[in-house]
Order: sequence, then C-alpha cells, then structure tokens
Amino acid sequence: MPFKKIIITCIFCLLPLTSFADVLLIDVINKEPTNNEMGLLRPTNGQSMEQVKAHFGEPTKTYPTVGEPPITRWNFSKFSVYFEHHLVIHSVVNKPQKAP
Repeated sequence: MPFKKIIITCIFCLLPLTSFADVLLIDVINKEPTNNEMGLLRPTNGQSMEQVKAHFGEPTKTYPTVGEPPITRWNFSKFSVYFEHHLVIHSVVNKPQKAP
C-alpha cells in the first residue's frame, strides 16, 4: 500500500511540469516578429517566385522541388519561404542556431 501512495504522489508532483512546458512554447510563438516594416518583412501568400526575387533578392539557398503538388523551399538570411508550384504558401522566421 505505501508503494501506491508514493507512485501517486510522484505523478501529482510531475503534472505541473507538463503544463509549464506548453506555456513556454506559446510564449516563444508569440515573440515571433510581425510581418511588416515594424517587425520582419517577408513574402506573403500568393506572391510569385519572380515577385519574391524582385523584392527580397536571390535566396541564400534553394532546395529541390519535392512531392505532388511540387513544394519548393528558399532560404534567406532571416526567413524561409515555401512555394507550391510557383506561388508562396508560407514564410517562416529562421530561429537562431544554438551554440554547440
């Protein structure tokens, strides 16, 4: 019987840690800069590859097209852009690299 009490006590002690991790993830997402001049301007949905190049310049790295429909990814210094066929479907802010 004392063994069951110890297990139950441990479970109740660990429960708050799981909810704390969720809050931290939400805080990180909310800190992402907005997509405008006050934050970090990046491509918006529906822009063509040509429009992205004209406005932001050449990407630092391009990845080969994969899948069906074809999805292409371009990396820029501060963000990455995902295209379906030749139109933007999503852009995301690059996260800083962690030190080794």
